[in-house]
Amino acid sequence: MGAGEIPLEAQALTGAGQERALVDSCRAGDPVAFARLVRLHEGMVFNLSARLLGDAEEARDVAQEVFLQVYRQLGRFEGRSSLKTWIYRIAVNQCHNRRRFWHRRRRDREEGLEAVPAEAAGAGGGSSPYEEARLGERARRVQAALLQLSFEHRLVLVLREVEGLTCEEVAAALGVPEGTVKSRLSRAREAMRLRLLGLVEEGGAS
Repeated sequence: MGAGEIPLEAQALTGAGQERALVDSCRAGDPVAFARLVRLHEGMVFNLSARLLGDAEEARDVAQEVFLQVYRQLGRFEGRSSLKTWIYRIAVNQCHNRRRFWHRRRRDREEGLEAVPAEAAGAGGGSSPYEEARLGERARRVQAALLQLSFEHRLVLVLREVEGLTCEEVAAALGVPEGTVKSRLSRAREAMRLRLLGLVEEGGAS
């Protein structure tokens, strides 16, 4: 090894290599590695679930179930998509399952943003009380409009516009063609625009 050359074992892994190393450690039964995986992704899982379900307590329950499934299914993760996208797919499936449970029990639990804490709503962050109140009201209106959309439209809108996934990543997370994602996204954006317009008009009339 020449002067100044860094040993291979000391070189930091980045990107896909780092992700693969973490997955391999989790598969080997390393509890510290799995705890790190959870820390890396628990925020996104909770936020996605809260946005889709409109209920913070349900979102926390779903997040716990998601990581239980991640733990059980990690041996089947093939790396054809990113770990993040794979976890999104599990989270989406769990949200679908929870909504089907609600439907069977004839429960309408989509309560709106008042049930979702600030970390999912995007409010707060050191602003003045007036600014926080204004942003909080705006966030509640947006979430109320979001919960009026069909679940499929809500899903693509949250994944693309809130979570920042590309259309390709959304397609991978949902297991549908990219063209389907783009078509649903176009319709979802228009439906959201109309609902937000209606909320603004209601607010002005009150």
